[in-house]
Amino acid sequence: MPALAFSVEAAMAALSPPSGYTAWDSSLPAPEPFSGVPPSTNTVLDDVSSVTQWTSSHSNALYKVDAWGAPYFSVNASGNVTVRPHGARTMDHQEIDLLKVVKKASDSKSTGGLDLRLPLIIRFPDILKDRLECLQSAFNYAVKSQGYSSHYQGVYPVKSNQDRFVVEDIVKFGSSFRFGLEAGSKPELLMAMSCLCKGSSESLLICNGFKDAEYISLALIARKLSLNTVIVLEQEEELDSVIDISIKLGIRPVVGVRAKLRTKHSGHFGATSGEKGKFGLTTTQIIRVVKKLKQCGMLDCFQLLHFHIGSQIPSTSLLADGVGEAAQIYSELVRLGASMKVIDIGGGLGIDYDGSKSTNSDVSVGYTIEEYAMAVVQAVKFVCDRNSVKHPIICSESGRAIVSHHSILIFEAVSSSNYTVPTMSSYDVHHFIERLPEDAHSDYHNLSQSAVRGEYDACLAYADQLKQTCVEKFKDGSMDIEQLAAIDGFCELVAKAVGVSNPVSTYHVNLSVFTSVPDFWGIGQLFPILPIHRLSECPSKKGILSDLTCDSDGKIDKFIGGESSLPLHELEGDNGMNNYYLGMFLGGAYQEAMGGLHNLFGGPSVIRVSQSDGPFGFAVTRAVPGSSCSDVLRSMNHEPEMMFETLKHRIEEYVHDEGGSMIAGGIAQSFHNMPYLTVGSSCCLTAASGNNGYYYCSDEDFTTGDEAVSGEDDQWSDVCA
Repeated sequence: MPALAFSVEAAMAALSPPSGYTAWDSSLPAPEPFSGVPPSTNTVLDDVSSVTQWTSSHSNALYKVDAWGAPYFSVNASGNVTVRPHGARTMDHQEIDLLKVVKKASDSKSTGGLDLRLPLIIRFPDILKDRLECLQSAFNYAVKSQGYSSHYQGVYPVKSNQDRFVVEDIVKFGSSFRFGLEAGSKPELLMAMSCLCKGSSESLLICNGFKDAEYISLALIARKLSLNTVIVLEQEEELDSVIDISIKLGIRPVVGVRAKLRTKHSGHFGATSGEKGKFGLTTTQIIRVVKKLKQCGMLDCFQLLHFHIGSQIPSTSLLADGVGEAAQIYSELVRLGASMKVIDIGGGLGIDYDGSKSTNSDVSVGYTIEEYAMAVVQAVKFVCDRNSVKHPIICSESGRAIVSHHSILIFEAVSSSNYTVPTMSSYDVHHFIERLPEDAHSDYHNLSQSAVRGEYDACLAYADQLKQTCVEKFKDGSMDIEQLAAIDGFCELVAKAVGVSNPVSTYHVNLSVFTSVPDFWGIGQLFPILPIHRLSECPSKKGILSDLTCDSDGKIDKFIGGESSLPLHELEGDNGMNNYYLGMFLGGAYQEAMGGLHNLFGGPSVIRVSQSDGPFGFAVTRAVPGSSCSDVLRSMNHEPEMMFETLKHRIEEYVHDEGGSMIAGGIAQSFHNMPYLTVGSSCCLTAASGNNGYYYCSDEDFTTGDEAVSGEDDQWSDVCA
């Protein structure tokens, strides 16, 4: 750093400063690094320059893939991210190269691809199956090792990801161990009822959320259909409706209550817990529920206690505290005569987004699935044994832990830009200083003297003060735009001299943060993001990611590990772009359901990929193109067909040659294309020589992938002819 500092002083040593001011003296001894300069918040590239030969293992460590991705993700010798679909049980030949999957999805149909546009969600149902089996195995082991006399059977909260195939897969994969579903609204309940018709008859259907008469009626009908349905009271007032409707329908309900525990975790995801939580009944209200059910001769219907102390529970000590409190309430309900059978510990099983294994972070947890299960079983067993209560069935509503890993969001970087300032020579510096306004001389003098004394923080402060003075002078017209640009170059020179210049590039990505990563924008949730290829190359740049939306919040500038930028590679190819693919991992929970339509960017394309023994090691079992411009317009009550007719009539009015039909065809095609950028291709309205200046590509050139999936031909051919 001292050597860097004196590069500025050496450049200025030969200058003649304005009369009355002292020049920086390069003959002085180099100052010690000033402790007041804040260290860079991005340390990920600090050791990169010391690596003589970069390998995939260096990237694996740089992006902490083993920390957050094990046992499902790794980096192969070719520098590509690989997926291990069966987790720790995956054999080497079963690994799936993620880049090959992306190529299969995005390549044209003429070359064997699916011709899907990015962004792209890739689902791995094999990972879903492994996550379910790992959760069940962890509880089975804890039950057996602790001598627990009942069993575990979980439910999946469909709000985590309501995709039809995700829910159906979970029911299918979990049927052998009675894995059920949890619903929190009427459409979710209808979905769960339908899906569980193909599941185990013992699988639980937990009905949470606020309820009206229709919700309660549906839940009771589900019980009539021999679905193992439990209506969980979120409010005391719901009990009257349950009693009245069950009598009218002649269906005896199974009822549970959600208890407001005193135990609460302090992180962001613990906001719904505690005595003032949004859901649940207090102990006073629970006692009144018991009395009312007893008066109605329905106390035997009370069979489940539910609670939730928050998502992403950071430690097993907090977990055990909450479970112990709930188990004591459960024991008291048994004492009061309720026919208790199930304790539902809610959600909270967290995942380690950043690989830090921290117990005080919203993006990490300090335990494994096995440790989580053991803590739950031990806490329930201890309290029940103390109260001589029969061990209940343990149920959990783990959503994030089940679905997060199975889904990967792939998107492209289409360009990059740097915040550039003019490079200044000694002559440039001299000329800049000579032209400084009179009232800026004192700022320069203070900056010069601070540099001589080695006071680096003061250098930065005076440089910033000088810059602000110049900005004000530009605003009042006493400084021209060339001088304003020069002050940027001068301040960058000072920053480089004191060792705090940290150029970060902006990578423009073909994505909407609001649509595909809403939790980052909304609550600051961090997800692992990294290039999925070129990882055998050393990343030479630091970057932030800027999306396509016209909104300043449409960027990702915080990354796991507390980093403010991401190590990235130089873009290649024409215009700096040659399919540079990035992946966001662990985003399978909540992101899709919560995404909006900001700037009318719709959902991404989606494929399902299963491991196979074929030549490529995988098979695409389903592919769905992303939302078209027509789709998103309809969602906002526009009518694309009518819009097209309006434009077509306008074309007929103003274009009086054969180019009109070509323009109409191009506009029609645009309605059917995705709203995202089409990287590396010409558009359907490209100007060209001949054809009166218009060129229209054929349907084959502009397929959106619909034919590859559904075979439908909805290109408005009748109006484009």
